Amino acid sequence: MEIAERRYPVGIQTFERLRKEGYIYIDKSDLMWMMTRESPYVFLSRPRRFGKSLLSSTLHSYFDGRKDLFEGLKIMSLEKEWKQYPVIHLDVSTAKNQRDAEELQDTLLYNMKPLTALFGREEDETTPGKLLTGMIRRAYEKTGKQVAVIIDEYDAPLLEVLHEDERLPEYRRVMQELYMPLKACEPMIRFCFITGITKFSQLSIFSTINNLTNVSLDDKYAAICGITEQEFATDMAPDIAMLAKEYECTPEEMHAKLKQQYDGYRFAGKSPDIYNPFSLLKCFNQRRVDNYWFESGTPTFLIRQMQYFRTDITTMEHIEAVASAFDRPTEAMENALPLLYQSGYLTVKAYDRETNSYILSIPNNEVRVGFIEGLLPVYSGLLGSDIQVGFAMKFWRALKRGDLDLAMQEMKAFLAGIPYVEGFQKKLESARNYEGFYEYTFWLIFNMLNVYARTQVKCAGGRIDFVVKMPDATYVFELKVNGTACEALDQINSKGYYLPYLTDGRQVVKVGVQFDRDTMTIGEYCVESCSTNHSES
Repeated sequence: MEIAERRYPVGIQTFERLRKEGYIYIDKSDLMWMMTRESPYVFLSRPRRFGKSLLSSTLHSYFDGRKDLFEGLKIMSLEKEWKQYPVIHLDVSTAKNQRDAEELQDTLLYNMKPLTALFGREEDETTPGKLLTGMIRRAYEKTGKQVAVIIDEYDAPLLEVLHEDERLPEYRRVMQELYMPLKACEPMIRFCFITGITKFSQLSIFSTINNLTNVSLDDKYAAICGITEQEFATDMAPDIAMLAKEYECTPEEMHAKLKQQYDGYRFAGKSPDIYNPFSLLKCFNQRRVDNYWFESGTPTFLIRQMQYFRTDITTMEHIEAVASAFDRPTEAMENALPLLYQSGYLTVKAYDRETNSYILSIPNNEVRVGFIEGLLPVYSGLLGSDIQVGFAMKFWRALKRGDLDLAMQEMKAFLAGIPYVEGFQKKLESARNYEGFYEYTFWLIFNMLNVYARTQVKCAGGRIDFVVKMPDATYVFELKVNGTACEALDQINSKGYYLPYLTDGRQVVKVGVQFDRDTMTIGEYCVESCSTNHSES
């Protein structure tokens, strides 16, 4: 097949259309088939735009007995019977952004209307739950076969009101009434598949369905959504070559660039690295490497959750946690970690079987830049555009050349001229007196530039304020608001903050920085290399 003929299913979530119209399909049919035999009830959590809806549609076609759509796929060597079952498929994401519980219920009933054309509706079925119960019963009695129930994005309406004390309980009652029949109708259900981002334990699907199997962290199904490294290297080799030609580089160089931009997700302890399918396909379709996952913006429910728990964003590059800390129900959250993981802003990077603990981190460059861009106004009052225009290029080039003096002058001028977001001035009045504010600002800026940066790094002598790693040098920063730059540098030396970095082959540069509380920028700084001494104030 010619590269020009390849079609990318960007925004297409219907399996039938994808197969009939010749779009690229990464074959997950064997994993889907295996999952249908796992349990009568299966729940799968994955981030938005990760293929949950396409998987739901594929299951719909499978239970509808559409063997013709699966010709040439892995499932053909597994499935021998190809039975047809009645399918009740409901996409709950269409019920987002409702004004109140009454409108939510009306919208759910309206969206179930096409199903009533197939399965009927009786006069007393006035609520979503009663209607669902009636449709399952009638489908079972009419066909003599059990029913496949597929509910996509079951939690979408609730996420929008996560921290609203008035609407959340009312919305929860509506959704609980909808899901209640799933347990009662168990004898009539062949398979029930539920997708979402997070878990609301007080909904009936988790509190009453005893045999619900949550496969979200199961090694077997880690790759059921997304594109693995092996699939990327083989199935998408022509696309990599096409984009390499566009960027005038080798396919190997383009592969590495795309891996850094879109790879890095892991959904289980033994999960392979997985690429974001939406961003990767859109990249090929647009023929441009860019940040696509955040086109609709950072979800407001996530920002609210982070504000509510006062999340320390500087720890996002390395979080140690057991599964119960990040794979827990929404109502039991003690911090924003579960939602950060379930939303795809953090992912599994390593797993220790002995302690049953995980290392979580930001998956890749795309998420890092989009994440920071969405959080900049919240945590520092800066706008992403302020950083990216002009300053970013100058600062990056200076730091890459090892010219820290020029880099610090650029940073000083930039901070002094920032047009802070409207309404942030009151926050600055109190924040300017704390070194943590400047640590946050530094961390946000460095991560926006995709530079490795860590704050409050533990070492034998205490905690290092800030560590930045470049290809040829490691920078150890100590920041002071109530003190001088020379005192900050003396602290680096006296406590041996630089010692852990003397053995990795890079030059170690120690930097003491003093911030001016009135101007909100760098007042003075002192720089000292392990091989040469230099200071400026």
